[in-house]
Amino acid sequence: MAPPPPQRLFTPLVLLLTTLLFAGAPSAAHHGDAASGLHPVILLPGYSCSQLDARLTDDYDPPTTGCGVRRQGRGWFRLWENYTALQADPSLLPCYQDQLRLVYDRAAGDYRNAPGVKSRVVSFGTTRSFRFDDPAQKNACMEKLVEALGGVGYREGANLFGAPYDFRYAPAAPGKAARSFANFRSSLTRLVERASERNRDRPVILVTHSFGGFYAMEFLNQSPLPWRLRYVKHLVMLSNGVGGSALIMQVLASTTGNPLPPPTLRGSVLAFGNRSFATVFSLLPSPKVYGDTPLVITRSKNYSAYNLPEFLAAVGLSDDEVARYRTRALPLALNFRAPVVPMTAINGVGVPTVDKVVYEDGNFTGMPQVVNGDGDGIVNLETVRALERLVGDDPDQRYFKSVLIPNTTHNGMISDDSALKTVVKEILEVNQRTSS
Repeated sequence: MAPPPPQRLFTPLVLLLTTLLFAGAPSAAHHGDAASGLHPVILLPGYSCSQLDARLTDDYDPPTTGCGVRRQGRGWFRLWENYTALQADPSLLPCYQDQLRLVYDRAAGDYRNAPGVKSRVVSFGTTRSFRFDDPAQKNACMEKLVEALGGVGYREGANLFGAPYDFRYAPAAPGKAARSFANFRSSLTRLVERASERNRDRPVILVTHSFGGFYAMEFLNQSPLPWRLRYVKHLVMLSNGVGGSALIMQVLASTTGNPLPPPTLRGSVLAFGNRSFATVFSLLPSPKVYGDTPLVITRSKNYSAYNLPEFLAAVGLSDDEVARYRTRALPLALNFRAPVVPMTAINGVGVPTVDKVVYEDGNFTGMPQVVNGDGDGIVNLETVRALERLVGDDPDQRYFKSVLIPNTTHNGMISDDSALKTVVKEILEVNQRTSS
């Protein structure tokens, strides 16, 4: 017998937020009952929203004499993001920038830390890693979502968990080494199983923001289908972080010919640091999403997702770096697909978002003209529509719902009160859904 057709629910562009958003939600007086009836939630944060610790060994060769002496042999310290330390001593900035960089080990065929630097993700399994001292990070990460879920009965360590990851590393094409992501997969698999066992064997709801969606999709696509059917009830993706963006092409172009990183640690990670991170290639536009649409335009040549290797060479990446894009990231981008689990995608629209970048004279060191389209300021609406098309073409996908929230930015999805109400409402509705 043929499987039943998928249920596809696409919310209209204008989503009315009414006082009924929390209809059926547990009241504050019944948090105990709510906790016993809710499916466990595991949160995967966006890019740069996981905190990292480091320690230095005697092999570390500091860029300045002050970088290594105070840290070597003294145990773990907060590497990302040590906002308090940088406020007290701005001279530490070059040290943190150097200690965050990755190098590519040709012998191992994989990325690793700089020599003499050991690192670890802070507080895996909990949401504590999402809390930052830096005011700029508070609205960019999931701290307010954690609080909103607490208001409807979710409790840290009982039915609410976190899966932070080292955002410098990325999944790689089959057959290519990606030890960091492999370790993350193993840890997340155990966390999912443990969360389910602690909650009467209920399957979990994975909730992602931005780049966390890419990590979650690769995790699910690499997990056996019987395991997914047993342990994963739903994937809720906020500010869709898959399919890439023309914005990262602008970021790469902006560092051409500029040997100095931005004057803040956060700016370094979001721009200059990307050149050493494995994730720089995972953030680039997928040919399967964008096709041959020109994304970077010059008088003599246009660059689309299909000729990204030429663009990477034009903005100064080495032959080895371009080859790593071709062999490690491009196969995943070409195989961009939704995992066979019930899904809800919630995205902001109505905000000017980079659609094309124009360098008329071909000088990538200059300021470009930016052509905006629709989206959330980071994720273009085309990426959202691409996911909808891919799910719609997959006969195995049983359930997909798309929710578009007007006038909501990428970070506003997890920080604006109105957007948070919608997100929590959708998570509660997932709790009430029966299996497809």
